Amino acid sequence: MTDAPAPHSPEGRERGDRTLGSRRLAAMLPDPAGARPAYRRLARAIGELILDGRIALHVRLPAERELAAALNTSRATVTAGYDLLREGGYAYSRQGAGTWTDLPEGRTPHGVTRLLGPEDTAIDLARAAPGLPAEALTDALARVAPQLAAHAHTPGYHPYGLPDLRAAVAERFTRRGLATVPEQILVTSGAQHALTLVLGVLCRPGDRVMVENPSYPNALDAMRRARLRTVSVPVTDTGWDIGIVASTLRQAVPRLAYLIPDFHNPTGCLMPAPQRVRLLHAAARTGTWLVIDETLADLALDVPAPPPFASHATPGGTGQVITIGSMSKTHWAGLRIGWLRAPARLVTELAGQRVATDMGGSVLDQLLALHLLARAGELLPPRLEQLRGQRAALAAALAEHFPQWTWRLPPGGLSLWADLGAPVAAALAEQARDHGVRIEGGTHFATDPGIFEQRLRVPYTAPPDTLREAVRRMATALAEGLSPASTTPRPHWIA
Repeated sequence: MTDAPAPHSPEGRERGDRTLGSRRLAAMLPDPAGARPAYRRLARAIGELILDGRIALHVRLPAERELAAALNTSRATVTAGYDLLREGGYAYSRQGAGTWTDLPEGRTPHGVTRLLGPEDTAIDLARAAPGLPAEALTDALARVAPQLAAHAHTPGYHPYGLPDLRAAVAERFTRRGLATVPEQILVTSGAQHALTLVLGVLCRPGDRVMVENPSYPNALDAMRRARLRTVSVPVTDTGWDIGIVASTLRQAVPRLAYLIPDFHNPTGCLMPAPQRVRLLHAAARTGTWLVIDETLADLALDVPAPPPFASHATPGGTGQVITIGSMSKTHWAGLRIGWLRAPARLVTELAGQRVATDMGGSVLDQLLALHLLARAGELLPPRLEQLRGQRAALAAALAEHFPQWTWRLPPGGLSLWADLGAPVAAALAEQARDHGVRIEGGTHFATDPGIFEQRLRVPYTAPPDTLREAVRRMATALAEGLSPASTTPRPHWIA
């Protein structure tokens, strides 16, 4: 008996035959004839796609002849481009096995760096994540210390989550209009963790998943890494066209649909109740699981907070609806506390999946979350009032410095989705970085490359003076004139 190759070895990778199709790759790349020398532009573009997660690591790139035909360029251009990728550490080759993607030594995938804080003093408009008042955290730590001590004699493993926290989250759903019991709740390390668990249990590589376009970049990354095929439906400034959504469900019959109906990230749209009912009926007819991201549902600034999406289902009709949420947007992302609501049987299966990678969350964080959720009626109203003031300051600054831009004031959430009127978002983001402002263009929220280049997501999670200064700096950058966005790899920070 011979040993099987390690999963990370070249032999182990090739045995899985993870091959990237030439047409798919060609659709993600710029026209090689657009810049000279073309092979360098090709290599830089593929390297960026690898770092950004749009091309997975350890997959086989198309054969040189196939990619050349798909790009309508010469084979010599592709050959030289692949040579540059190998020199830079973005690819390796083995005789007879093709060219495979790799991560250069010392480079970090954008999925990691986009969550890291800026190393300098730049104003960060890339992460829509508010902080927690220091006194609230200090008080919570003092109050939960005796409870934590009471857990010290236990093993501390809670794969479903602390029973008291599960009960509190269930009661929260019930209070909002969706009767829920603790057995339907799984506590996770944030909403992203919940989504990843769901994808791992319900989907297999190659399954179709319906997503909104634009959508949350980290969710899209999770689907790409799970090797799922995304089918997109548009979300415009006025929201969803449920006719298109229902038609897409009928035609594609996706295994799962991921939706953000509450103050959608990044557009800020709120899905009306009648559309929610129609969507539930359409998904039930195709047997599609609905994964509803409600992380922003409590951040209602001009309207009442919406009830849970699943509460619009007919009695007994929530069997294929999974609701995910977290405390990252309403309290503090540093807690890493999220949850999902699903049928109890699926919750048990998801807990089993969770144990394979993470045997349970921090007891301390869960105790803090339990305390902060109990104080939500006290802590949330000041947070909402603060966001209203910051939103007004941002809107006024944008109107003053960028009168040619357009946007709709969202009724809730954490950001504006601005239309710049021209496809200059990437170039503006690059130049704004030189003026001390971190922001990312709309293409990072797109399901496919090359779209939303005329859009910027501008969060209003910073203090008013900081927002005004950030807009002034962006105006200065724009006034200097924009050059084409650099193709030099740089970190991305999106949350």
